[in-house]
Amino acid sequence: MLRLNSALVGVDGGDVNLFSDFENEGPMWVGQGQRQNRASVTFSQPYRRIPHVHVSLSMLDISNAGNARTDVQAENITCTGFEIVFRTWSDTRVARARVAWTSVGELPDEDDWDL
Repeated sequence: MLRLNSALVGVDGGDVNLFSDFENEGPMWVGQGQRQNRASVTFSQPYRRIPHVHVSLSMLDISNAGNARTDVQAENITCTGFEIVFRTWSDTRVARARVAWTSVGELPDEDDWDL
């Protein structure tokens, strides 16, 4: 469990349009097998320690010709940002995807010292 000093809690968030592959016949739309797309996110202010990050699909446009196989995760989380990773596999065709994210963590205090 992440325990926070309530006076220093920071919450950040946003939406990221990951791709729109149907427009240009991109790999998520016409590809086969394992595919992934990554997007870097920078927090609006650095956290004191690595925050908790939650990601979720906020829009998914997918073909009904096959199974819907998707995985979205936050990876490489640091005090300044993280990467959103979207994966699909097999014959799944994904036209577009948007991911919402929220981070919660402790912010630096003006009384912090760098030793």
